[in-house]
Amino acid sequence: MRTEPSECSQLETQILFGESFDILENRPGWCLIKCHYDGYEGWIDEKLVVKMDDRDVELWNRSTGHIVTKAFVKVIRESDSTPMLLSSGSRVVFNGEDRNIIRIGHEEFYWQGMLPDGRFDLEEMARGYLNAPYLWGGRTFYGIDCSGVVQNVYKAAGVFLPRNASQQINSGQVVSFVEEAGIGDLAFFDDEEGKIIHVGICLGHGSILHASGSVRIDVLDHQGIYNKEKRCYTHHLRVIKRIING
Repeated sequence: MRTEPSECSQLETQILFGESFDILENRPGWCLIKCHYDGYEGWIDEKLVVKMDDRDVELWNRSTGHIVTKAFVKVIRESDSTPMLLSSGSRVVFNGEDRNIIRIGHEEFYWQGMLPDGRFDLEEMARGYLNAPYLWGGRTFYGIDCSGVVQNVYKAAGVFLPRNASQQINSGQVVSFVEEAGIGDLAFFDDEEGKIIHVGICLGHGSILHASGSVRIDVLDHQGIYNKEKRCYTHHLRVIKRIING
């Protein structure tokens, strides 16, 4: 999704497989859309749009039988036998009782490999993004930003968080001391003007996973993020929030 209807325009965010949206406006080759999941608006190439009836979209979004992928999975598009890799965070709804067929509009996709067992480990999911390159607006292992990691991991946990760090900070309860930060707590960081510019996932024991250059693990203390390689603090800590209790 881009700021303007142009390939040269800034990338704002990305839509993952199985996420739905409304089309707000059409221009030659482009659609202005609003995502159902987080309300984000932006322009996408019209070739990426698979149109569905309103009723089918409602059934897709309300399905209790959906899964959110926690790692790369492979599906085959039935129409041309094309293999596709779905990034973690993709939303999949199986077709009725058949746990191998996914239908979107008039397209069918066949799930390849073992089905997920329903087990979820937040730290394992977060670590799955390690070494992914940083990409402003990215939401996949091929390129992802700090709030994209956070949103995807919590999406897989069944917890909604908005897209940007400046919005995510409004969720959860304050953790008073950095020493009390546990696995899955979110640490937020600000700039000299007090604006929230960064977020990461606490892993406990004074460490944090975040996207900065690439997805990496660094030291977290009461001052902020300390990068041992650079031998300096790279981000100033504002607050730690607990999203999931217990």
